[in-house]
Amino acid sequence: MSLKLIKLLSLSVFLTACSSNTYDDVEADTQPLPELVTYQEVQFIFDNACLQCHSNPPQNGAPMSLVSFENVRDAVLTRGLIDRISLPEGESGLMPLGGPRLPQQNIELIAQWLEDGLLEN
Repeated sequence: MSLKLIKLLSLSVFLTACSSNTYDDVEADTQPLPELVTYQEVQFIFDNACLQCHSNPPQNGAPMSLVSFENVRDAVLTRGLIDRISLPEGESGLMPLGGPRLPQQNIELIAQWLEDGLLEN
């Protein structure tokens, strides 16, 4: 009796652990970019990932502040911000310093903001 119970439990664990989702299914769940990206849509990224160093005044050797729209816009236009956040994990110069790399969707959102004209609102 106990051998049948063990087999039955093993089979039920095996069947419930399986998933029919593939990587493509999971990847497809990412949210689409807004039709027009403004600073309001990207500000949370900078607030959460950059302000530990790029505060006002900058900390930990950061060369500039990223606390305002003007600061971030200037960093995109003149300091290669998108190139720095787009570097591969572990690459020298990757921001945020020490990683981890920002999620690709956040990088794409910032790049779309540039493409849409770096609008404030």
